[in-house]
Amino acid sequence: MMRSSSGRQAGISFIGLIFVIAVLASVGVLVAQAIPTMLEYQAIVKAMENSKNGNTAAEIRTSFEKASAVDDIKSVGPKDLEITKVNDRNVVKVAYNKEIHMFGPAFLLLKYQYQTK
Repeated sequence: MMRSSSGRQAGISFIGLIFVIAVLASVGVLVAQAIPTMLEYQAIVKAMENSKNGNTAAEIRTSFEKASAVDDIKSVGPKDLEITKVNDRNVVKVAYNKEIHMFGPAFLLLKYQYQTK
């Protein structure tokens, strides 16, 4: 007894499955490399918010340097902070780039910037 099928089977082939897994694995590796830079950015923001209450630029830089030693911040140093006074409040700004090597000559560029309020 033979069955007659009037429709085609639907689904993903083995080669298609391997391709999808390879793409997802590649994206997963990039995300795994980007997460530490995002965590470092959060530490930088926290250190800037805590140090903006200093009276002078030197005090702000010293406070940021101490916080960066505790949180192991390597991307931004105290000299990279731009400190200004606006309406008798200190405003601290920072902007920096982080590159993540993907493959061959390709890099993923992440641009971070923050300004205290």
